[in-house]
Amino acid sequence: MTPLNILLLTLFAGTQYALWFGDKNVFDLHLLKESARETALEIEMQLQENRRFSAEVNDLKADGESVETIARSELGLIKEGESFYQIIDLTKN
Repeated sequence: MTPLNILLLTLFAGTQYALWFGDKNVFDLHLLKESARETALEIEMQLQENRRFSAEVNDLKADGESVETIARSELGLIKEGESFYQIIDLTKN
């Protein structure tokens, strides 16, 4: 074997080692791609949630009906002059 062949073989072996087992190898690239994919999905979910919240804020700003609906359903508030009746089902325990 000539010295040039030995040099080329050594260089080839070194680059293959770096590609497969070195720092920032092929396996790391795969893990980074998977992590980027998961992050992109997470960002998309957050964007959808932000759009939903933005629409809810716009509804609340636009008219008092949304505020009244939330006050009635979540806080149990009633208008002046209304009577509130709460029915408790004693059979469910």
